[in-house]
Amino acid sequence: MARPMELAARLGWYIFKNKVTRRRRFPLVTMLEPLEKCNLACEGCGRIREYEPVLDRVMSVEHCLAAVEESGAPIVSIAGGEPTLHPQIDEIVNGITDTKKFVYMCTNALLLERVMNRIPPSKYLCFVVHLDGMEEAHDKSVYRKGVFKIATRAIRSALEKGYRVTTNTTVFNGVDEDDIIEMFEMVTDWGVEGVMVSPGYHFDMIPNQELFISRQNARKVFKNILDARRKIRFYNTPLYLDFLRGEQEYQCTAWSNPTYTVMGWREPCYLLGDRHTQDVNDLYADDVWERYGVGNDPRCANCMMHCGFESASIFSAMSSPRAAIKLIKEGAVQNSGVGAG
Repeated sequence: MARPMELAARLGWYIFKNKVTRRRRFPLVTMLEPLEKCNLACEGCGRIREYEPVLDRVMSVEHCLAAVEESGAPIVSIAGGEPTLHPQIDEIVNGITDTKKFVYMCTNALLLERVMNRIPPSKYLCFVVHLDGMEEAHDKSVYRKGVFKIATRAIRSALEKGYRVTTNTTVFNGVDEDDIIEMFEMVTDWGVEGVMVSPGYHFDMIPNQELFISRQNARKVFKNILDARRKIRFYNTPLYLDFLRGEQEYQCTAWSNPTYTVMGWREPCYLLGDRHTQDVNDLYADDVWERYGVGNDPRCANCMMHCGFESASIFSAMSSPRAAIKLIKEGAVQNSGVGAG
């Protein structure tokens, strides 16, 4: 399945309606984490460490659907933890897609083929499979041999069965650029909708801080990867890719991706959980965003994550005809498989 035209149309109309009503901050994507438990222990993941005291908690289906309704965003990203471990993940996904919201289910794909037996293909559902390189590099990043083979088999199986599939790659310090490009070309040839990329975030609780890449070095790496002029279909917006190259500057708009966990809404964002609240509107308060973002909080200094800056590129396009044209024109080229550069 290709990326549905309805997705762009509904997102554009949703943004327009909120702008007309002069709503200053509003969600684009609900980040739903129905559990924090995972069947891998990736070195660069802060979730299983941060939520270690509540790894046994599992959100009910009703609780999940209520959070999605409270946020109101037209897109829902289901993550965690590993969502396929949730015993009722099929009811959660099907319950959301029944409302015609678009669901992106992030997964390491170890259990994906089993889950496909309970969740039918839909234009409102896309599997987002984590791949951080070819076999040796990916298995090293997740600390388990054989994961790459299982994940790539699941991707091919899902595509054959008519599911929408993308991949998601986190770039860390010392990444093998040629290895990443090879993987991007491979999955593009298989027919995935696109590859998503983002540099890793500096989680304080990760023991190996040398794993994380600085903003300056990230821009060098992404420029090399994105300008390779290979047959790669990127899923990120062309404006966000320009940001990764260092050709655009944006302030973080992470409030557009409210994150709901087993402890409530994370404040202020997906990456920083200084507190949890039960009211999603707390995340849009002016006094919150006077304290966070690049130049406001030192923890935000090197952040380039798509959950904060890809939405910023979209909002930029809404206020700039030139940016909007680039978003539409180059986005269409990328989706045709030509790639960026």
